[in-house]
Amino acid sequence: MKTMLSGIKPTGKLTLGNYIGAIRQFAKYQDEYEMYIFIANLHAITIQVDPKELKKNTRDLVALYLACGLDPEKTTVFLQSDVHEHAELGWILTCHSYMGELQRMTQYKDKTAKGETNITAGLFTYPSLMAADILLYDADYVPVGIDQKQHVELARNIAERFNNRYGETFTVPEPLVEEVGAKVMSLTEPTKKMSKSGDDEKCVIYLLDDPKAARKKIMSAVTDSISIIQYDVENQPGIANLLTIHSTLTGESIDSIVERFKGKGYGDLKKEIGDNIEKFLTELQGRYNEIINSGICEQVLEEGRLKAGKLAHKKLMKVKKRVGFQIFNH
Repeated sequence: MKTMLSGIKPTGKLTLGNYIGAIRQFAKYQDEYEMYIFIANLHAITIQVDPKELKKNTRDLVALYLACGLDPEKTTVFLQSDVHEHAELGWILTCHSYMGELQRMTQYKDKTAKGETNITAGLFTYPSLMAADILLYDADYVPVGIDQKQHVELARNIAERFNNRYGETFTVPEPLVEEVGAKVMSLTEPTKKMSKSGDDEKCVIYLLDDPKAARKKIMSAVTDSISIIQYDVENQPGIANLLTIHSTLTGESIDSIVERFKGKGYGDLKKEIGDNIEKFLTELQGRYNEIINSGICEQVLEEGRLKAGKLAHKKLMKVKKRVGFQIFNH
């Protein structure tokens, strides 16, 4: 069985975009792959974050993973900070990364272009840590959104560089990007990604939103004056985004949805999507509340720590031997 790995930072609240672009894929792939899903809390502190908020977001994230269908019998779910090998290998790989590579990474590049001055060294070097996250487990595939693909490409470059220098050590991973639903856009600015760190509550649907409030957000989503229901990202980004959301949540193809709504108005489409969003969130939150109150999250993370830690330790020992850190056989 091939290995697949991914993770999400516990910063901000999880959105519908996170579900469609990532978590939904994890649940789908867990029957086909050996799955490792981690909560990337080491990455979370590259920016200033409130400890209480980080703790709550982490707890919510674990519960929502399980509520969205991740089965701890099939998927290893763990906290990044519980497996210290991530940070140790992260440093080793930082020393095998080049400044130019890290300067081209989107987050650092965007923030420096805006003239921000409070950029931490962690924000600059975190792609090397992300490479360590992936390479520790010999991940064959990493499901990512389109904007994260470059991080997997960096992990590939570092793995190949390391293997060439020291001998075969790491599996070279492949990014896996879904064609439909890989990137869900803002409801108010459909040319921008739906972000869990956005300031405008109307632009984003959170997985823990009141279901009726979420329905209202769909009803007020920005569209256009063309008044034809068709999938045209360039000229009708708002409608294209709504069609993407509807297709991924229902499993109905975009072409089929477009055909059904031929001759109908945007209000008809929004009503159907809004009803489905309300139903989806109501059911999801019911499962989430049961999980939060059950105490299972702690058990899942402890089991994940033990399993992931064993694999990570074995890989790190191999790396340390390769680079000359291990001088005795132990």
